[in-house]
Amino acid sequence: MQLATPGPVVGSTADSLRVTFAPLSLDEVYTLADAPANGAVVVMSGMVRNHSEGKAVVALEYQAYEPMALEVFKQIAAQIRATWTEATRVVIHHRTGKLAVGDISVLVAVGCPHRAEAFAACQYAIDTLKHNAPIWKKEHWADGSTSWVSIGACESAEQPC
Repeated sequence: MQLATPGPVVGSTADSLRVTFAPLSLDEVYTLADAPANGAVVVMSGMVRNHSEGKAVVALEYQAYEPMALEVFKQIAAQIRATWTEATRVVIHHRTGKLAVGDISVLVAVGCPHRAEAFAACQYAIDTLKHNAPIWKKEHWADGSTSWVSIGACESAEQPC
């Protein structure tokens, strides 16, 4: 059995940006986003649900073009720092590989002195990631069929994700 190792962490020293095969940790991401100047840390946890498009889902499989995904994560962090200048930490971790129902696929956390900015920055980060990052998911249906979905397609009205 091969043990998964975390992917590289990139970005500023205050940020943690990662694409990894390893399971994601809420505790780790919260700790990475925390700082003494924070009045709030907002964490968004995306997980594999048991249905999509009215059909039963048994698993999702994620693939990413990692170098470009990490560049997108860096751009998101930079835009957060330009828009919410008091943001202390930005954390974006996304998994790849096959995930079961209930597994965490993405964690985004932002630390800020005030909650309104932390919520807004976190929402900006996940919405922009889903639209811009070269990450794809393959839905594994209960009937044995599969279909690939670009995460960017999740932003359309026809494909809520």
